[in-house]
Amino acid sequence: IYIFWQLFDGHNGSAAAIYTKENLLNNVLSAIPADLNRDEWVAALPRALVAGFVKTDKDFQQRAKTSGTTVTFVILEGWVVTVASVGDSCCIFESAEGGIYHLSADHRLECNEEERHRITASGGEVGRLNAGGGAEIGPLRCWPGGLCLSRSIGDMDVGEFIVPVPYVKQVKLSTAGGRMIISSDGVWDALTAEEALDCCRGMPPDAAAAQIVKEAVKPKGLRDDTTCIVVDILPQEKPAALPPPKKPVKGMLKAMFRKKNSGSSSQDKDYMEPDVVEELFEEGSAWLSERLDTKYPLCNMFKLFMCAVCQLEMKPGEGISIHVGTSNPVKLRPWDGPFLCSSCNEKKEAMEGKRPSGSND
Repeated sequence: IYIFWQLFDGHNGSAAAIYTKENLLNNVLSAIPADLNRDEWVAALPRALVAGFVKTDKDFQQRAKTSGTTVTFVILEGWVVTVASVGDSCCIFESAEGGIYHLSADHRLECNEEERHRITASGGEVGRLNAGGGAEIGPLRCWPGGLCLSRSIGDMDVGEFIVPVPYVKQVKLSTAGGRMIISSDGVWDALTAEEALDCCRGMPPDAAAAQIVKEAVKPKGLRDDTTCIVVDILPQEKPAALPPPKKPVKGMLKAMFRKKNSGSSSQDKDYMEPDVVEELFEEGSAWLSERLDTKYPLCNMFKLFMCAVCQLEMKPGEGISIHVGTSNPVKLRPWDGPFLCSSCNEKKEAMEGKRPSGSND
């Protein structure tokens, strides 16, 4: 059983945000093989998220609408939280022990040098808005189009080197729980992670989200999207055999973030010292040949192959290996998948600057 949250910050219209909201989850789930156990399902999520984001972008661009959207997609399965993101909305988590974890990436060109290099290498240009007379103003943007971001879903008018391939981070939480904040850039432009967490201590999630937005718009008023979602992941319940504390603690959050009592009984101590937050997976590469190159199910070698992005079934020999055209020194064999259908391979090549964006050749 999983729980998920999605945050979208659309630009140049709402079409991309609405389409992604309605289709992204299904596209991600369809990329996870059937009949997996719980651990295998969680391990398959990072690759499925990449496939689902790219398929959603590819399908939306075929509608020939020019809007775009950032996406922060969060899925919680048991004590494992997986976050996939494109754009500049961010997700943070504060554990009960007090550690703050950034679970998303910032794909603004202004602060991401690696993404600037990738775009120029793929055929785009990066620069500020020309105000005339040689003066340049504002943040760094990608040209053509003038988008400040290097990754999004949609934005077909900007060029396909603005990619939908998400940064993905997967973390196993401690059983003591914690608080997660998912917000668009209007919040993070005004508040640090620490400020956002501190301004809503002790508040339930809905009130906390409202307080964070209030703090973010206080200095300059509402200047950008300030959507905010606050999620409290409650500590694991104590076994029924343990007696309740003599004095009830007022406020669940106060209990969650309180320091452990070193004088607790040995039975209490065994329970009260949970496992620590553990980072399981992190990958932000924009190249599909790297993101989809994971252990390939051997069973697929002996039946119809399936496109790693759109899940189209193909006969053996029809698919195009994701390794084709890469610098992989290993000699390819016919079964060296994963494979892409011709349409998804064209999308891959466009994102890598190997064919003109928007070309159907």
